Amino acid sequence: MLTTSCTHVTSFFFRIIPSQEKAQECLYKAFGYDWYFLRLRTTMEETSREAVATAVQRVAGMLQRSDQLDKVEQYRRREARKKASVEARLKAAIQSQLDGVRTGLTQLHSALLDVKDIQGSLADVSKDWRQSINTIENLKDVKDAVVQHSQLASAVENLKNIFSVPEIVADTQQLIEQGELLQAHRKLMELECSRDDLMYEQYRMDSKNTSDMNLISIYFEDVQGLSDELAKQLWMVLQRSMVTVRRDPTMLVSVVRIIEREVKIDRRMVDRKKQSGFIPPGRPKRWKDKMFEVLEGTVSTRIEGTQSVTREADKMWLVRLLEITRKYVLDDLIVVKNLMVQCFPQHYDTFNRFFGLYHNAVSSRVKELAAEDLEANEIVSMLTWVLNTYKSVEMMGHPDLASECDINALEALLPQDVVDDLLSKYVKTFTSNITGWLRKALETDKKDWQKETEPEADQDGYYQTTLPAIVFQMFEQNLQVAAQIDGDFKEQVLKLCLKQMNTFLIRYREEAVTYKEEHLRDRQLPQCYVQYMIAIINNCQTFKESINSLKRKYSQSSEPTDSDAAIERTLSEVAKEGCQFLLDEVFLDLEHHLYELMTRKWLTGSHAVDTICVTVEDYFNDFNKIKKPFNQGEDTDRLCGAIAAIAEVFKLTDPTLLFLEVTTLVSKYPDIREEHIQALLAVRGDASREMRQMIIGTLSENKVTYSAVTQPIFKDIAVPTITNTMTSMTSMATAKLLK
Repeated sequence: MLTTSCTHVTSFFFRIIPSQEKAQECLYKAFGYDWYFLRLRTTMEETSREAVATAVQRVAGMLQRSDQLDKVEQYRRREARKKASVEARLKAAIQSQLDGVRTGLTQLHSALLDVKDIQGSLADVSKDWRQSINTIENLKDVKDAVVQHSQLASAVENLKNIFSVPEIVADTQQLIEQGELLQAHRKLMELECSRDDLMYEQYRMDSKNTSDMNLISIYFEDVQGLSDELAKQLWMVLQRSMVTVRRDPTMLVSVVRIIEREVKIDRRMVDRKKQSGFIPPGRPKRWKDKMFEVLEGTVSTRIEGTQSVTREADKMWLVRLLEITRKYVLDDLIVVKNLMVQCFPQHYDTFNRFFGLYHNAVSSRVKELAAEDLEANEIVSMLTWVLNTYKSVEMMGHPDLASECDINALEALLPQDVVDDLLSKYVKTFTSNITGWLRKALETDKKDWQKETEPEADQDGYYQTTLPAIVFQMFEQNLQVAAQIDGDFKEQVLKLCLKQMNTFLIRYREEAVTYKEEHLRDRQLPQCYVQYMIAIINNCQTFKESINSLKRKYSQSSEPTDSDAAIERTLSEVAKEGCQFLLDEVFLDLEHHLYELMTRKWLTGSHAVDTICVTVEDYFNDFNKIKKPFNQGEDTDRLCGAIAAIAEVFKLTDPTLLFLEVTTLVSKYPDIREEHIQALLAVRGDASREMRQMIIGTLSENKVTYSAVTQPIFKDIAVPTITNTMTSMTSMATAKLLK
C-alpha cells in the first residue's frame, strides 16, 4: 500500500513539475531521504522483472532451431558483455543521482536558515511600523508647511517677472512687430511660465478658490493676446512659405522651431494634467496641427488661383488653366524637395506631406471643373490632362521628383463614375456634332455636282470630289483626340464613326439617285453630270480605302465591327447604281440610233452605226476615269459574242441550214426563249411556216435549263407577241441586248 501511494505521489510531482531535478527536490522535502530510496528500490524491482521477461523472449527467439545450440556459448559471452556495460552505466547514473540528492539536501538546509532570518526581520519591521503610526499623524502640520514653503518659493522665484510683466509684454509686442519671432517667443514663454507656475501652486493649495485664479488671469491677460499675435505672424510666414523659403529660409526655420517648442510644452502640460488635474489656460495650443492646416489652405489657394481667364474671354481658357496648374505644381514640388525639406524636421516627412497636399488640392479643383457645363473640346482637354499628363514626366512623374515619391500609389484625380459621365457627355456631343458636320459636308459636295467645270482628278487621273477627304479628316481629328484619352475610348469613338459613316452613306446613295432623277428631267443640266457621277463612284472606293486605313491605325482588334458589312454593302450599291446610271445615260443617247437598226432606212443607207460607235467611244473615254474595280464591267466578250452569233443567223444564205444555225445559237445561250427565235426568223423573212414550227418544236422537246449560267443575256429582253410589230420590236431587243 505504501509503495502504491508513493508511486502515485511521485507520478503527480513529475507531471506537474517539468524539471526532473525540481521534482526530486520537492519529493525530498515532502517525504525525506529514506522515502526516496524506498521508491528507488521499488522501481528497480519492477525494472528487474521486466528485464527477465525481455531476456526470456530474446533467448527463445535465438534458440528456435537446433543448429543455433552450437552458438550458445557465443551468445552467452555477448550478453555478458552487454550486461557489464549496462551495469557500469547504471552505476554511474545512480552515483550522479546520489550526488544531486546530497547537493539538494545541503541547499535545503541553507534555505531553511535563511527563511528563519527573514521571519525575524519581518517581525521587527512590523513592530517598528506599529510604533510609528502616531508619529506620522503628528507630521501633518509639517506637510502643510512644506506645501506653503513651495508656493512661497515659487512666488519669490517669479516675483521679478511678476513685477516686470507690463515691460516684458511691451518688449514682446515690439519684437513681434520687428519680425524677431524667436526672441519674441522666448519672452512669451517666460511670461506663460510665470503665469502657469502661479496658477499651478494656487491650484495645489486650494483648487476651489476661483477668485485668486481669476486675479492671476486678469493680471496676465495680455499674455494670451501676445500668443495670438505671434501665431498670426507664424501663419503669415507659412502662407508665403514658397516665397519665404527662396528669399529667407531662416525665417521659415524659426517658425518651425517655435512650433516645435510649443509641441513640447503642450505635451508636458498634458502629462501634468494627468497627474494633478491642472492645465493652464489656452493649453494645448496644437500649433503643429494648425501649421498643417495653414499649409493645406495655402496649397489649395495656390491651385484655385491659377484661373486667369474665363470661357467668355478665351475659348482656350481650360487649356491655359491646366497648363498653369501643371507648371505651378511641378515648380512648387521641386522647391519643396530642394529647399523646404531642409527647413522641417526629418520626422515630418515633408516632401510626401506636400506631395499629398498638392494632389488633394488638384483633385478638388479638377472635380469642381468637371461639375461645370464643359463643352466637347473642354472635356477632351480635361480627361487628357487628368488621365495622361498628370502622371507623366511633365508633371508628377518628373525625373526630379521620381526619387522621392511613387506616382503609382496616387489615387485617381477623378472618380471613375465622373470620368464615365464626362465620356458619355462627350460621346453625345460628338454624335450630334458629327451628324451636323457630315450633313454640311454632303450639302457642300452636292453644290459642286452642279458646277459647269469637271471635277478634280487625282494623281492617276481619276475623277474625285473633296468629300472623302473632308469626312475622314473629321474622323481622324476626333480619333486622335480620343487616343489621347484612353485606348478603350478610342475604340468606342472609332465604332461610333463607322456607325455614323453607314448612316451617311445611305444618305449619300439617296442624294446620288436624286441627282440622276433631276438630270433626267433636263438632260442638258448639269453640264458635267457624267463626270460628277464618275466622281461619286470613285468616292466609294476612296471611302472604302479610308475606312480600312482608320481601322488599321486606330483599332487594336482585327475583328469586324457591326457596321463593316453594312458599309461594304452600301458602298457597293452606290457604285453599282452609279455605273448603271452612266450606262442609262449612254443608251438614252443611243436609243434613237438603235431603233434605226434592222429597218428599211438602215438597209437603204444610214449613219446609225457610225454614230453609235462614236458616241460609245466618247462615253468610254470618260469611263476610263473610273477607278478599279468599278471600271471592270461585266464579261463584254460574251455579250459581243451573242451579237456575232445572231449576226450569223442573219447572214445565212442557205435556208436549209437555218435549223442547224439556230440550234447552235441556243446551245451557246440556253436562256434564249421561243419568242426570241420567232423574232429572229421573222426578221429573216425567208423561213417557211413549216420550218418555223419544226425549229420551235424541236427546241421545246430538247429544252436546256440555264440555271447554271452565270450571266444570262436574253432573260430580261422582252419581245412583243404581235406579228406586225415584230420587226420594230426586234430592233428594241437588239438595243437592250447591247445594253
